[in-house]
Amino acid sequence: MTSFQRYLAEEVAVDHADGLIPRREALRRLTLLGLALPAASALLAACTTGQESAATSVSTSSASASASPAGPPPLSTEAITFPGPGSGVTLQGAWAAAPDPRGAVLVVHENRGLNDHIRSVAGRLAASGYSALAPDLLSREGGTDSLGDPAKATAALSGISEDRFAADLKAALSELERRAPGKKLGAVGFCFGGGMVWLLLSSNEPRLSAAVPFYGPLPENADFSGSKAAVLGIYAEQDSRVNAGRDQAKAELEKAGLKHELVTFPGVNHAFFNDTGQRYDADAAATAYQRVLDWFGVHLA
Repeated sequence: MTSFQRYLAEEVAVDHADGLIPRREALRRLTLLGLALPAASALLAACTTGQESAATSVSTSSASASASPAGPPPLSTEAITFPGPGSGVTLQGAWAAAPDPRGAVLVVHENRGLNDHIRSVAGRLAASGYSALAPDLLSREGGTDSLGDPAKATAALSGISEDRFAADLKAALSELERRAPGKKLGAVGFCFGGGMVWLLLSSNEPRLSAAVPFYGPLPENADFSGSKAAVLGIYAEQDSRVNAGRDQAKAELEKAGLKHELVTFPGVNHAFFNDTGQRYDADAAATAYQRVLDWFGVHLA
């Protein structure tokens, strides 16, 4: 099991421990991820231990889930296709063009694939002055929407190699470069997508000028020496699972000599930026969005 496969399985287990999904649904999702029933049950039991206070924190923040999303009203996105890596590979995505772009940003989706929430983030960035492309990392499976069930999208993502993810993200950067000629390139990703941003930074990709991974897991053997990006890493205080890799991220960024800042938002949990989820925190999300704009304003302008 790779680090990303383990991350996806643990995310299901933590969602159950936090009271977001019932046991039956958690077992169904873990089975889709390839875990046998005994292994799935053991993982649920392990993640439930010590989580008594988590449900309280989730129920507190879920009251704000109906609040407005962070950032301005989004501009509309356009469904596009573009060349992938290698002959005959076509990728899908959502494109949002800023009227007078100050830079261009790749927006990498969570573990449920490209959905309306991520399209909205791309549209908000465009409204804030940054043309945005949200690639669908399930393009080769027919696209996220073709899978129907979000749990099936997660399972499909778990079967994809890191090499393929990196190649598809680089192809998306090439499309972003084509659509926003002469503009500096950035990337932002959330949860699994935050891990994909770390992966892109670790894949000898020098075109990125700025990157913002939101509470994303580090890839195994992360090495950022091939990157030139300024990195703003965003973490959530209650997200102990992802926070366990923060020190390693800092060490690797320092080793690579990259300008960086790692920020932990107090009193919030994993996925606090997702306004469609029960962990959404409107105040923290608004502050985080402004931090992203400030970072891009310095490093993409």
